[in-house]
Amino acid sequence: MFDMNEQNIIGLLKSFTEEDFEKDVDLHIHSCFSDGHLTPDELVADAESKGLRYIAIADHNTVNAYLETDILKNPKVVPAIEFDCWYQGVLVHILGYGIDVTNKELLKHCAKDKKGTEADIVRLFNHRHPKDVIKAIKSAGGVAVLAHPACYWCFSLDWFVKSLIKYGLDGIEVYYPYKRHRGIIKFHFASTVAKVAKKYNLIATGGTDSHAEIAPKMHR
Repeated sequence: MFDMNEQNIIGLLKSFTEEDFEKDVDLHIHSCFSDGHLTPDELVADAESKGLRYIAIADHNTVNAYLETDILKNPKVVPAIEFDCWYQGVLVHILGYGIDVTNKELLKHCAKDKKGTEADIVRLFNHRHPKDVIKAIKSAGGVAVLAHPACYWCFSLDWFVKSLIKYGLDGIEVYYPYKRHRGIIKFHFASTVAKVAKKYNLIATGGTDSHAEIAPKMHR
């Protein structure tokens, strides 16, 4: 079981390299508790069959994958969530890692029903703000990370990320395979994301954003 300690999760995330994310670490996966196709248990079994060392099921606006199963007993699993929120007129996704999934402040910002975790039209009309979401993640002992940053429409990604850091943003998803619609709705280069992460000394994370079986390796 993952040790719920902020310093432990920070240390773990900082220990991962680009090679780790390309080979056997995937920190951005969705289960059937949001808009994924597989159950949490099926995802864990899939990860084990493919030799992954660590995974994180980061469902949209819910931690029910952890509350309704026993997957946190598996040392490969890092508890996570992906919140939808709005910032500067942009729909932004904030990942929370190493969270206490029973934290009341965190649960207050979670979806009230299944539609709030999977239906695009419902998720678009959320009223969350990064400031509140990041505060909730911190309250739950977690680390806040900006998901797939190349996909956000803003003139300056540097300015956009810097403005989120003032709310407590800890990291940024650098190692991400921009495929499917993310490869089309893409406004910045992956190299720009890496430069911003380095400039502000942000934790660099990565994941496939898989909604089905876990990709055995990321292809950037």
